[in-house]
Amino acid sequence: MARPVTKTDRIVIVGAGVFGLSSALHLAERGYTRVTVFDAQPYETTKYDYISGSDSASADMNKIIRSAYGEQTEYQDLSGEAIGCWKEWNKEISTGSCVPEGMTRGDKVFINNCHLSLTDSDELPEFEKATIRNMERAGFNNTQLITTDSRHVKIANDRGFGSAIDPFRLKPKGKGYLGVLDTTGGIAIADKACRFALHKTQQMGVRFILHADSGRFEAFCYDDRGRVIGVRMKDGQKHPASKVIMACGGWTPSLIRELDGICETTAGSVVMLKIPPKSPLFERFAPERFPSWSYKMRDGAIGGLYGFPRDDRGYMKIGYRGTKYTNPKIQPDGNERSVPITRYTAEEQITQIPKQALTVLKDFIGEFLPELVDEEIDIQLTRLCWYTDSFDNHYVIDNLPGQDSVLVATGGSGHAFKYLPNIGKWIVDIMEGVDVDRKLIQSWKWRTLPPSQKPVNVLMEGSGGPRALTNAEMSIDDDLKLSARSRL
Repeated sequence: MARPVTKTDRIVIVGAGVFGLSSALHLAERGYTRVTVFDAQPYETTKYDYISGSDSASADMNKIIRSAYGEQTEYQDLSGEAIGCWKEWNKEISTGSCVPEGMTRGDKVFINNCHLSLTDSDELPEFEKATIRNMERAGFNNTQLITTDSRHVKIANDRGFGSAIDPFRLKPKGKGYLGVLDTTGGIAIADKACRFALHKTQQMGVRFILHADSGRFEAFCYDDRGRVIGVRMKDGQKHPASKVIMACGGWTPSLIRELDGICETTAGSVVMLKIPPKSPLFERFAPERFPSWSYKMRDGAIGGLYGFPRDDRGYMKIGYRGTKYTNPKIQPDGNERSVPITRYTAEEQITQIPKQALTVLKDFIGEFLPELVDEEIDIQLTRLCWYTDSFDNHYVIDNLPGQDSVLVATGGSGHAFKYLPNIGKWIVDIMEGVDVDRKLIQSWKWRTLPPSQKPVNVLMEGSGGPRALTNAEMSIDDDLKLSARSRL
């Protein structure tokens, strides 16, 4: 049996995204004094801002915060815990107790402007019905508001959320606008939230090495019995550790081959439109007047849309995960695994998103946000945002099989960022063996897909699969003009 990790043992975390930052924060809060976080991206310079050069799933403008999880009440509870933490982080900033360089006491990392889940059906999907039922059972009455229910509309108006009931202004046009408004949710300002977590963690004594060579993982170091005793980075330096936490985001499945069949790196397609400050749409789509939203999230290739209000700079982000694209590449062991394509990868860059994704996005904008077309606000930027999907949408947080000195934290499946303030507490509990019988922790253990179970996400179709980017027709710059919808 392995010796328990002590508070003075060296702990190495590979990855400074949501899982890595949160792990470091909660290790420090629990009294661990020799924690080092490595990452190949210079986040202290780029400040987790995609526009300024960052490129990872956590490095983003904004992320959805929601409590809605249907029958998965364990995640509902985890969301409630997280939202309490987000509010505390806002308080720490506003009171001046923790304000990163370049931020002010007026900044927020969480905006409670609601999350709207829309459908094109005449009846609420079972997921939404279950959410309402389970939130009420948990004592959160009248937090999940049906957009077409007059009593719920009044509640939203009384709470100052009236504009979020029909933010696309579909009702006056005679169009359906059925959905559920989660008034507990809203948006995380993702880049500022990561900057806050980094700063807070540094204040608590955690060391960060964020550099393309000295921060880039190359290999594990082993003792003569084959046990991992540290890591070697691209610069050749070896760093001994009693525990290594692999939280490498989209790179994790290609670095940990034991994840084959459990996790795969997939790309969401994102477009960003920039609304000029002088445009009337700048106020129309302000966070105070426009919620985060999702549309037909469980409807396959024709759905899976989500979006946000504009940010301080005017950027309005809309994403698509109805088709989750892959980039399979032959790995040193001869097997194909999907790997991210970013501005930091050496291979030839893909500069646009697939045409199929752009078609769905532009059709949505044309129908739900025609004012953007009328104002001739074209798509200014696109990106592929690389997530790590598991076959069942549960995370993987467990020791690497056969290596009790390595803990893997991955499989965010597009819904992990909301837990930046609190997922690390659970990761440290798992490392320490605290209350490991909890349902979530059991769901996050190393596992395989049972033959009788249909996967939520189909994984590892390889380079011959329909989702491989090499088999997809890519869009071009001219396609980004909203007025050119008919060309697609």
